Amino acid sequence: MSEMKRIHSQLRRAWEGEAWHGPSVKEVLDGVIAAQAAKRPLSGAHTIWELVLHIERWARAVREALSGTPMPQPPFPEDWPAVGGASDNDWVAALAALERTHTSLLETVKSFPEERLHETVPGRDYGFYFLLHGLAQHDVYHAGQIALLKKL
Repeated sequence: MSEMKRIHSQLRRAWEGEAWHGPSVKEVLDGVIAAQAAKRPLSGAHTIWELVLHIERWARAVREALSGTPMPQPPFPEDWPAVGGASDNDWVAALAALERTHTSLLETVKSFPEERLHETVPGRDYGFYFLLHGLAQHDVYHAGQIALLKKL
């Protein structure tokens, strides 16, 4: 198996399932409704909804970086986007955006040339190999947070 196929597999597993660590982002969000996503059970902690918007934003930034757009430097306004409306339709739209972005990211990763893995990411001082593994870890980390918030 090529390194790009292994990276794609790790990103896919963190996003949609069959992960060794437990539920993927998509699996842990299954059944979450808008009211639950908007609830803040821990003072000072992010809501599930805020985490969804954040995960989508970083997946989009990585996808864009693979196409040559410089990565934004945190903190930046879109790092933790504000939750707009809090209706059921708004929640469905947030989940749909997350799905679209991850699907598009996975397609972009499939066609990313393996020989470019050690090139420097635009706007960063590290390579695409580090960036892609970091995004998988990012998704897993936030999936764990969502799992805990669901239990509260």
